[in-house]
Amino acid sequence: MMSNDLTFSIKRIAFDEHYQPAESTRLTTNFANLARGESRRQNLRNAFTMIDSRFNALAHWDNPRGDRYSVALDIVSVDINIEGSEHSFPSIEVLQTTIIDHQTGQRVEGVVGNNFSSYLRDYDFSVVLPEHNKQQATFSIPANFGNLHGKLFQCFVNSDTYKQYFAKQPVICLSVSDNKVYQRSGNQHPVLGVEYLPNESSLTEQYFQKMGLQVRYFMPPNSVAPLAFYSLADLLNDYSNLELISTVSTMETFQKIYRPEIYNANAVAGTCYQPDLNNPDHSVTQIVYDREERSKLAIAQGKFAQQHFIQPHRAKLEHWAVSANFA
Repeated sequence: MMSNDLTFSIKRIAFDEHYQPAESTRLTTNFANLARGESRRQNLRNAFTMIDSRFNALAHWDNPRGDRYSVALDIVSVDINIEGSEHSFPSIEVLQTTIIDHQTGQRVEGVVGNNFSSYLRDYDFSVVLPEHNKQQATFSIPANFGNLHGKLFQCFVNSDTYKQYFAKQPVICLSVSDNKVYQRSGNQHPVLGVEYLPNESSLTEQYFQKMGLQVRYFMPPNSVAPLAFYSLADLLNDYSNLELISTVSTMETFQKIYRPEIYNANAVAGTCYQPDLNNPDHSVTQIVYDREERSKLAIAQGKFAQQHFIQPHRAKLEHWAVSANFA
């Protein structure tokens, strides 16, 4: 199988208070989890209010009333099509931000990426990794772990389909790891804030490196903990301040909902910082979220990827992953 035997198709849907997850959406996805249950519409309204408030607080210049901007979000779903296969496979979902300037009436394209979800990542972490370690006395990583996922992601961002829809490379924003210690550096960016340096690499970092993504950790102004920013491009120089603010405001809001022990803590990260998911000194948002359900669904969705993508195409995919090169 050659790279041109793989093609990608893109679907886009507005993420607003009327959003309901499609059948192909990973239900562990941040936005899908918010849009379920009796409180779904109020959950969504509250989240969007938090995003817009944070955006205006960061984009404070020429914005005396703090209401100049709002952020529109689209869910971008990417399907993989393998030549000769009857069905495409839902590979990843990301968010794209659009910045609405109510003073000028302009809509400015923001950042694509932000949130990142992937059935194949669920397969790697919830199926491959546990199965491998059942036979091991100590925890270890399987050979070639994440290689296929990384090559498929790089194939997508290098594809004509990606270039047709998006002007810039993606930026993905995640929470920090509670297994690592982060040291505040002297580097500071006007939007991203103070840079933190980790004491060691993590499995998540290594996994994203195989996707071509490098990570930097920044704590934005008036935040309480750093965020992890994964990018292919030059994070500090290839994106405008408003583009970066759109990512910070969106993803910090998600993290306050899903990781309140870290991102809604009542104490600010110090010079030497280790996140604590058992931190009792934090505030919770008025947004309903089921963390336990999310963990269970990751396993089910990993098995879905195994059954509908890996097993039917294993030989083709393994051969392709060995020969594909995006360096």
